[in-house]
Amino acid sequence: MRIRIAGKAPSGNHRAQLKKSPNYGKGGFTNLSETPMMADDASYWKMLKDFFKKNELKAPPGLMPTVKTDLKTVSIPQPSVTWFGHSSYLLRIQDKNILVDPVFSGHASPVRFMVNAFPGTDIYKPADMPNIDCLVLTHDHYDHLDFKTIVQLKTKVANVYCSLGVGSHLRYWGYDESLINEMDWWESKQIDEDMILTAAPARHFSGRGVKRGQTLWSSFALKTSSNSIYIGGDSGYDTHFVEIGNKLGPFDLAILECGQYNTMWPFIHMMPEETVQASVDLKAKSLLPVHWGKFSLSMHPWNESIIRAKAMADKLNVDLRMPKIGEILLLNEPYSAVEWWKF
Repeated sequence: MRIRIAGKAPSGNHRAQLKKSPNYGKGGFTNLSETPMMADDASYWKMLKDFFKKNELKAPPGLMPTVKTDLKTVSIPQPSVTWFGHSSYLLRIQDKNILVDPVFSGHASPVRFMVNAFPGTDIYKPADMPNIDCLVLTHDHYDHLDFKTIVQLKTKVANVYCSLGVGSHLRYWGYDESLINEMDWWESKQIDEDMILTAAPARHFSGRGVKRGQTLWSSFALKTSSNSIYIGGDSGYDTHFVEIGNKLGPFDLAILECGQYNTMWPFIHMMPEETVQASVDLKAKSLLPVHWGKFSLSMHPWNESIIRAKAMADKLNVDLRMPKIGEILLLNEPYSAVEWWKF
């Protein structure tokens, strides 16, 4: 089972094709800017020591306030987003269900005892999902690509759109080749006559084992004639947000990572203030911060990221939208902010 969970890195003809990407360097995929995994003054020993240091603030003080919605029967005539905690969410646009980075196994790691969901947050399972028109996978880290979830969703998924190389895991897990659409940065796929998905850069890394960079990491822009949504994935802050905003913006909503940061790894994850600035760079009307609220993969208090993001959003006059897990967020409706994370 452990081997199955890890997936399978690209090999043979598939790997040979990946090497033709302009984003493939010596030994693997690379970022647009030089991106060290850690700051100069950081060390893996200090990181591990701090991570396992007892800190009661890393988890909520009780059950998270959540909403359980019957996603199979609910009728929503306008575009919406339902967040499931961390970086998993369901977009409903023009009668299409678009599921992003689903992790419904209760943990974000190769083994259950390592990174468990906060109490009360793991309320959605693959069985709760409607039929999925598009499964979007930004990269292959365990907190974004979950073996158990992906396998259990297989009969519900019509098409998969993912970063280059990620399809190797899916084929290994039994997905039909014809369903998988691997995409390089700036490559677009026509989902239907009025919906297009474009892969865009991110500043991060990939890998489910020791070797990194064998698959690509991406963000995505989803556009229709009436709406435009930025699917951020994981990324450190950099100039690519301005470039994406200029090329693919403006956006009605930017869904951006806002959590699991630390000054020891400042280039691969954003600080909350950078998340808000990135939404400005993208020319987004509204911001939905994700990558928090379900798992603790860093050392900061569980709700620090949203508190800091809210403060920065107020300062920059950014429309920050933060629904509870399972609460349906309507894209084109005014939003009444409730700071439910303060309990």
